[in-house]
Amino acid sequence: MSTGSGADSAPAPTTHYTPTAHDSPHTPEPSTSPEPSTGPEPATSPQLSPQAPVVGVARKSSMFGSLKVRNYRLFFLGQVVSNIGTWMQRIAQDWLVLSLTGSSTAVGFTTALQFLPMLLFGLYGGVLVDRLRKRPTLLVTQSAMALTAIALAVLTLSGHVQVWHVYLAAFAVGLATVVDNPARQSFVSELVRPAQLQNAVSLNSANFQSARLVGPAVAGLMITGVGTGYAFLANGLSFVAPLAGLLLMRTRELHAVERAPRGKGQLREGVRYVTGRPELIWPIVLVGFVGTFAFNFPVYLSAFADDVFHGGAGAYSMFNTLMAVGSLAGALLAARRGTARLRVLIGAAIVFGTLEIVAAMTPSLWLFALFMIPLGLFGMTVNVTTNTTIQLSTDPAMRGRVMALYMMVFLGGSPVGAPIVGWVTDTYGARVGLAAGGAIAATAAAVIGLVLARMGNLRMTVGWNGGHPRVAFVPREREPLAAAA
Repeated sequence: MSTGSGADSAPAPTTHYTPTAHDSPHTPEPSTSPEPSTGPEPATSPQLSPQAPVVGVARKSSMFGSLKVRNYRLFFLGQVVSNIGTWMQRIAQDWLVLSLTGSSTAVGFTTALQFLPMLLFGLYGGVLVDRLRKRPTLLVTQSAMALTAIALAVLTLSGHVQVWHVYLAAFAVGLATVVDNPARQSFVSELVRPAQLQNAVSLNSANFQSARLVGPAVAGLMITGVGTGYAFLANGLSFVAPLAGLLLMRTRELHAVERAPRGKGQLREGVRYVTGRPELIWPIVLVGFVGTFAFNFPVYLSAFADDVFHGGAGAYSMFNTLMAVGSLAGALLAARRGTARLRVLIGAAIVFGTLEIVAAMTPSLWLFALFMIPLGLFGMTVNVTTNTTIQLSTDPAMRGRVMALYMMVFLGGSPVGAPIVGWVTDTYGARVGLAAGGAIAATAAAVIGLVLARMGNLRMTVGWNGGHPRVAFVPREREPLAAAA
């Protein structure tokens, strides 16, 4: 769906890393620092833990500070319009497939086809993005997605649309996304200074979620009023805004980023880079479980709207809109927050999965709808925390490949998860499907949290701070003989 860690991460990063046995002696340590060091480096790097800092910042930035940069402002405004169109198409696409087939499995299959290219070719897309200039690349990918939407609109409005047309369009969009997603994610670092990167990434997420407030509502009105074809047409035309923004940018104001030269083994190099760094691999593993099983909302919400509560397209649109309210709140909180901790990522994932389990048991439509708000908030916290920390912990020349791997796992898991949860939903009901997805996400987060705590030789403490319960990870006490030694 979304287009979403060490411990502390913040705008002006200096990454500290403890080498592992998997590291190559020729692999550079992930480090981005806007200013030279003013003092000696510490003798040892901090251990990886749910609490230990990975990157630090002196103070929090303004919630909308990145919008002062002209190039980023053009990028942001173009994405506002395009994202609204994208959400309109997603709602219309899911509802059209459900109308043509009457099957939640078919909706899941459509989602799978859209994200299958990311699973198959995501890493190759990252290699291309590291080699190519980002702005021309985005002009091509955004144009391709616009033409796909217009073609689907023509088929639908002419009355000739069949379900295989929707499948083909979803797959075509997925192919463009293979390059578009990592290019768009990594292009942000060329628009703003390193000190503004956390804020810019969070505002991008807020942008996307703001569109969820408008897109599903407009799509619901269009579907019930004039049909799904006009939603597809609106999405195709919405790409004019980001294309114009890219063309109007001042090239001299872009921040130069090192591009990877052509060479053999670059894909394997990217994989080794990630797997040798715990601050990158464990968050990616976690969002893999969350994205594969818990984020399949096109399947879950369409089934609840149609089969459980019999609310039709209006209920489906409302569910997505309320989830966007929570997601927007989560993104804005992340934009204001100066740090992103691994314990925040793990805790948010556990709460997110638990909320899905509870929401699956709700007896009424309105109570289920209200659960969409906290689900959106904690889901966005997982997404933004992971995205920001991975970008800040990665060398610029590797960022395309690392972000491609992250997006491949997060979005590419849908081809695996969507048919599975669609089958579970059709066979055992929507409530069982949603509860199962939440249980998998919460369990994975808890297990990964325990693994990281053990790696960092930590133990969990529970206490009170200012009258409120506080959970923290602290170093284990050394054994008496070890302490004496």
